[in-house]
Parts: sequence; C-alpha cells; structure tokens
Amino acid sequence: MTIQPTSDQQSSDIALLQAAYSAFNARDIDAALDTMALDVVWPKAFKGGFARGHHDVRAYWTEQWSEIDPRVQPTSFFPEADGRILVHVHQVVRDLSGTAVADGYVAHRFTIKAGLIQSMEVSPIPPDIPGTPS
Repeated sequence: MTIQPTSDQQSSDIALLQAAYSAFNARDIDAALDTMALDVVWPKAFKGGFARGHHDVRAYWTEQWSEIDPRVQPTSFFPEADGRILVHVHQVVRDLSGTAVADGYVAHRFTIKAGLIQSMEVSPIPPDIPGTPS
C-alpha cells in the first residue's frame, strides 16, 4: 500500500480512512459511521444519488449488503493540494452466492473536516498519478 502523507494531519486523516474501510469490509456499520460527520454525504454507487446523514448511509448499506457483497481495499492514499484525499481502491463485488460480478480499481475522493469524513466521491482513477493500476 502506498501512503504519501505530508503532515501529521494527513497521517491522522489516512488512519481515519483506513478505519472506515476496515469497518465497511467487516460490515460494522456503527464503527464506520463513527468515522463520519452526522451530515455526511455518501454516494449511492450501487443505486445512484447520495445518502445524506448517518440514517441514510445505514439504510443504503443495509439494502446494498442484502443484494451484493462488496469489498473495498485501499491500495494507495494521495493527499491533494485542496486538502482532500484521493484513495485508489481495489473493489471486488460478489453476488450473494459468492460469484464475482465486478473486480477492478476505482478512486474515492474524501473531504475530511474536524477529524470526520464529510463526503466521498467515486471516480475513475486519474491516469496521471504514479502507481495507477492498469
């Protein structure tokens, strides 16, 4: 895993994100929500639109996990000049019988304020960043 923090704050933010990914993969919604602001804005990548706030994120993940089994493994973290953090993620999605339906790389861009995730965006991985998987 590549981590390129340039400050203690960025190191703390990356540790927060690692905890969020770990909680998500363990299906520990409460621990994942503990990393997020109460008014977090979270993409509904599986359904479209956004979940707003803890209640909506909990409902979205509960629905998502009843239909698919997504796993997201951060492979590298890139602090950006505007204070956000871009995370390269290896994402494997399985149906509930265990068959892989998607296996690839995406980027997650996080805004963190006061030690909590404020928002996350999903995007393709920018090609101009070193270590971009092909």
